[in-house]
Amino acid sequence: MFALLALCLAIAGNAIQVSRSSFSGEYGGGGGKRFSHSGNQLDGPITALRVRVNWLFIVGLQVRYGSQWSDYVGGSWGDLEEIFLHPGESVVQVSGKYKLYLRRLVFTTDRGRHFSFGKDTGTSFNAAPLHPRTVLRYLSGRAGALIDALGFHWDAYPGHC
Repeated sequence: MFALLALCLAIAGNAIQVSRSSFSGEYGGGGGKRFSHSGNQLDGPITALRVRVNWLFIVGLQVRYGSQWSDYVGGSWGDLEEIFLHPGESVVQVSGKYKLYLRRLVFTTDRGRHFSFGKDTGTSFNAAPLHPRTVLRYLSGRAGALIDALGFHWDAYPGHC
C-alpha cells in the first residue's frame, strides 16, 4: 500500500508544472474583429514592432517574432513607425492610453529603452507580467480601421533562441 502511495505521489509531482505565464488587458474599446498572435510566438521572441499612427489614434500594428512578421492588423492611414530590439532584448512593460480606441502605446524593454507611439490622451493603463523574469511573448486584441483594444501575454523568454 505504501509503495502504491509513493508511486502515485511521484507521478503527481512530475505532472505539476509551475506556470509563469500571465495576461494583461484587454485595454481599449469593444469594437473590431478579434486577432491573436499566439501561434506567432513559436517563431521566436519579439524582435521588432511596426506601429501605424495618425494625429489621434493607434491605427495599426505588426510584430516580428524571430525573423517572421505577423499579419498586419488595423487600418492603412497614418505614419508607419518601425523599431527593432537588440539581440536578447525583451519588452517587459507596456503602458498607454485609450478611449474607445487605442490612443497611445509605450513599450519598455529590459535594457531601459522606451518606444512611444500616439497621443497622450484618454484612460491610462499599465501592463506588466505577474511573474519575475518573464517578458512579452505575444499580443492579442481587436482591430478594424483602428486598433480597438490590445491584450498582452507574458511568459519566460524562449530558451532555444
